[in-house]
Amino acid sequence: MPEKNPAALDFLLSRRSRPARTLGLPIPSPEEVTQLLAAATRVPDHGKLEPWRFLVLTRPATDRLARLVEARGPALGIEPDKIAKSASQYSMADLAIVVIQVPRPTEKVPLIEQTYSAGAVCLGLLNAATAAGYGANWLTGWPTYDETFVRDGLGLAPGETVAGLIHIGTPTMEAPDRPRPDLGRLVTWVRS
Repeated sequence: MPEKNPAALDFLLSRRSRPARTLGLPIPSPEEVTQLLAAATRVPDHGKLEPWRFLVLTRPATDRLARLVEARGPALGIEPDKIAKSASQYSMADLAIVVIQVPRPTEKVPLIEQTYSAGAVCLGLLNAATAAGYGANWLTGWPTYDETFVRDGLGLAPGETVAGLIHIGTPTMEAPDRPRPDLGRLVTWVRS
């Protein structure tokens, strides 16, 4: 009989993201961030490739990135309201961790499995932050797909991509939960 962990299952069944704009101080200490990252990297990683790395963004780096968003938006023809929304994602952030997918050349592990591993790290970081008592949110947005922004702002190398920008902080207000998927519509049992 498998050993059950009802507390962990209850946590997973009630876990939820918090809107990034509702996250404030205090944020995790550097030691806590290291522990969260250690938990986040306990994911499927076929071939032990570690196809990901991290940037831990705090102030004034988040303010610098907000200014870069404001400069890049007009150059890309982005609408002013979308520029402002994306810039605020950085300017309001006291802590955001960028999960960067780093493709590793190998014939053994397809790139898609490396992508899934980077996505699993993002979810692992969300879960770890929530388990530690913080709120967290996984975002991206048009700047994370802009080659100039990721190169000049985040220092990504060619071939690297942003898997997620994980905002972490203390929830400043209660946010309503969202409707959850109807498993009856999504699950097919195959018994023969």
